[in-house]
Formats: sequence, C-alpha cells, structure tokens
Amino acid sequence: MTQVMSNRMNELREIVAEVLEVEPEEITETSHFIDDHEADSLRAIEILARLEKMYKIEIPQTELPKMENLRAVYDVVKQHAGWQD
Repeated sequence: MTQVMSNRMNELREIVAEVLEVEPEEITETSHFIDDHEADSLRAIEILARLEKMYKIEIPQTELPKMENLRAVYDVVKQHAGWQD
C-alpha cells in the first residue's frame, strides 16, 4: 500500500468511525459495517454525505450497497474522485 493510499484509507476510517460511533481501530479494511458495526441505512447515507462534502464529489446513492466495508468505500471514492494509486 502506498503512503498516499494509506493516508486516504486512514481519513476514510476516521469518517466512518465517527459516523458509526466506534473507535477507528475497530474498523478494518474488511469489517462489515452492518454485521460487525451495526450500521443502518441512515448511517450509510450520512457516511456518503460526509464523503461527498469532504472530497467535493458526487456519489450516486446506487453505490451505497457496494460500500459495505472500508476497502469498498475506498474503491468507490477513488472511482468518483479520480484518485490514482
């Protein structure tokens, strides 16, 4: 993992942890937001809204089902923000 990717993953972890009201260390790249952290659809929408605001991008709500863990969130944001690894 590159340093830039690692930094971005940590930023995303902080956002998700804040919305899900858990410690950032509890969120791994593959921990499932619903099964492991009891997320619901409202929290998913809040995560989406924060990501859009922070990165000044638009993510269609149709992407929400894909965003089930930190790695998937990274991939969706990367696609819509035009990040290069």
